[in-house]
Amino acid sequence: MNLHEAMTRYRTLVVDGREGLNRSGVLADLVHHGFLIRQTPEALHHIDPTQPFRELLAGPGRLAVDGSLIRELVYGPLRHGRSRVTWIQALDFAEAVAERDGALLHIAELHLPGQGRPSDTSRPADATRHHPEDRGNDRDGEAADAHAAYDRVFRTLAQHVPVVRVNAADAADHGPVRPGSARRRAQHMWIGRHLTVG
Repeated sequence: MNLHEAMTRYRTLVVDGREGLNRSGVLADLVHHGFLIRQTPEALHHIDPTQPFRELLAGPGRLAVDGSLIRELVYGPLRHGRSRVTWIQALDFAEAVAERDGALLHIAELHLPGQGRPSDTSRPADATRHHPEDRGNDRDGEAADAHAAYDRVFRTLAQHVPVVRVNAADAADHGPVRPGSARRRAQHMWIGRHLTVG
């Protein structure tokens, strides 16, 4: 399944992928197809990390959520040695997306920069080559670890919610802008609870 088929089939799409990948093309396409874009909070709720996501999913209409709990499942162990989100919470989130006639959009690279093949995804989910104290010393290594961790997390969640993989290169290239489409995107693009114009 590709992005356009997902936009036709699902009422809810959650967009996620490793840091540094451009999602603007995907988000623009979603707005063009009538999805309201909502940005997830930067910080997790201190008591219940799933609360803001449940609130977002409670909204009406076609909804696209930019970001999710998946980020914490990946970067928590890489940067802090543990995730503040449990697998039970992540699976509950996945099931809530599925119940809202939804799917997860996995923005991914077919190959990591400088590599001729995808990264090794056979390592255990908690295996990394980084210690929290080494954060920032090896960003390329962290990108490779994040790539592999996202693959593992999405494979696990795919047992509970449909997952659509979108090539980051295709996601960044959404074609020429049609007259008036930038204005429509500005009218529909929501970041948090504020309307973004521009």
